Amino acid sequence: MVRKLWKFRNDKIRPDAVRAAAEQNNIPPIIASVLLNRGIEAGEFGAFLAKSKRDIKNPMTMLDMDKAAERIKKAVENKEKIVIYGDYDVDGITSTALLYDFLSSLGADVIYYIPDRKDEGYGINIMAVNKLMKEGMKLLITVDCGITAIGEVEFAKLQKVDVVITDHHTCKERIPEAADAVVDPKREDDDYGFDGLAGVGVAFKLVLALSMVMGLDTGECFDRYCDIAAIGTIADVVPLVDENRVIVDKGLKQLEEPRRPGLTELFKVAGIAGKKITASSIAFAVAPRMNAAGRLGTARTAVELLLTKDSARAAEIALELDNENKERQATEQQIHKEALELIAADANFQKKKIIVLAKEGWHNGVIGIVASRITEMFYRPCILLSLSNGVGKGSGRSIPGFNLFDALNECDDLLTNFGGHAVAAGLGINENNIEAFTKKINAYADGIMTEQDMIPSVKIDCILHENNISLAAARAIAKLEPYGMGNERPVFVIKDVEVIQISAVGADGKHLRMKIARNGVTAACIGFGLGEYVNEIQPGGRVHLAFRFDINTYQGNESLQLQLADIKMV
Repeated sequence: MVRKLWKFRNDKIRPDAVRAAAEQNNIPPIIASVLLNRGIEAGEFGAFLAKSKRDIKNPMTMLDMDKAAERIKKAVENKEKIVIYGDYDVDGITSTALLYDFLSSLGADVIYYIPDRKDEGYGINIMAVNKLMKEGMKLLITVDCGITAIGEVEFAKLQKVDVVITDHHTCKERIPEAADAVVDPKREDDDYGFDGLAGVGVAFKLVLALSMVMGLDTGECFDRYCDIAAIGTIADVVPLVDENRVIVDKGLKQLEEPRRPGLTELFKVAGIAGKKITASSIAFAVAPRMNAAGRLGTARTAVELLLTKDSARAAEIALELDNENKERQATEQQIHKEALELIAADANFQKKKIIVLAKEGWHNGVIGIVASRITEMFYRPCILLSLSNGVGKGSGRSIPGFNLFDALNECDDLLTNFGGHAVAAGLGINENNIEAFTKKINAYADGIMTEQDMIPSVKIDCILHENNISLAAARAIAKLEPYGMGNERPVFVIKDVEVIQISAVGADGKHLRMKIARNGVTAACIGFGLGEYVNEIQPGGRVHLAFRFDINTYQGNESLQLQLADIKMV
């Protein structure tokens, strides 16, 4: 079993401060405790819990948004050929569909283009620009890409094509200054106030800005597109705080009864139709199926799913995406198996803080998922490279405390290209540079990461007494949804409980089922992936539990369950 560190978010909040904050905001103390421990002041509780559209910032305060809106407005009015240039992941797919639908509704002469993951790779490429110019393109608008495309933008401008960049990725030292507008909340010179928007969040704000300059009802535009914006925001794993929290909350409410035929049909094949739609159900049921289009086929299929008004066509696409997702899963399992074989064959593996693996023929649309699984398994950053004709296309995932984008920047001389975030990035490299790259990025990691950084941890919100272990407490905590990065499901600790029953369940006994008791209060527990503890804990034993509240619903009846995050022996 992997022993985890328990890290308390804040153990200095006094009980009297919790009581005062709870009374001030008329909320249960358990919610006040979580919010205070997460650094949210009592005066900010109302806004956090309300998730009001009033907290959405004026899009025009984002740098260059006014230029972008005016240039697009001009193109719409003059019937200039507009091309929306997107990306093949869910963030790019939703960004493309959202902006295309809006501009189409204005009568714009607009098409969209998403590069092929395998043949073209991420971002703008000159071959695509040439192709689109032959189709009469006068304005190129990027969504979820473009912030590093300096040469490509300069090329487009030389060909008399105007360019509006909208992106959310980390900026390098230079941005594409030749563009008519560069909208990215991560620009160092932008004081917008929130740089955590997904690509679809930036596209969403662009639509709101366009509605303002064109005299449309901005509130109506928000309601019309917050469902698509929510899906992309959740899928891109950006922090669910600030504006993202409002977008996702309102979007999830819209998705309870989806208005788009494609989503109605996709929910059916994903098995979530008619159920409460949460950030988790979007992340694990909807996003993988939409992502499968860009990974194994063409992302245009997923864009069409969001745009079609034809229910029969929507059902066809949903089934196609479901089948592609199953194929993706099989491909992923094979790559994962081969990656583990490479790790087992590396005698120096334990000395490396960064895992770098490369193999001919790995599907570059799937390696990012496998990199994520390996990062989770070994709790160290992982980069997988798919080799073809002497060139590697890579995808990397990281852990808290190690900024992968910064690390790649340090190795820039060995890469053909790279981009991304602190925790996820893509890169290109010549095969003969892989060994040098592996050494250099590991040398960089040796100077940054400690052994402590490579031990997985559980963030604990607060310790609870047994009188807080109740269905009422679980219902109260649900007010903190939607959950995601930056607003994770709260984890609580209850100490010194007696184990009444314990058993391993699931395939190969991978999971753990327990019943616990303390001072007459009992609770059922489930521990996914914790089945091995059945060999260490006996009925009558005493343990400390880290857990999340869970509510089971069966035939209309609700019951409390504790979902275990970790166990420590007393």
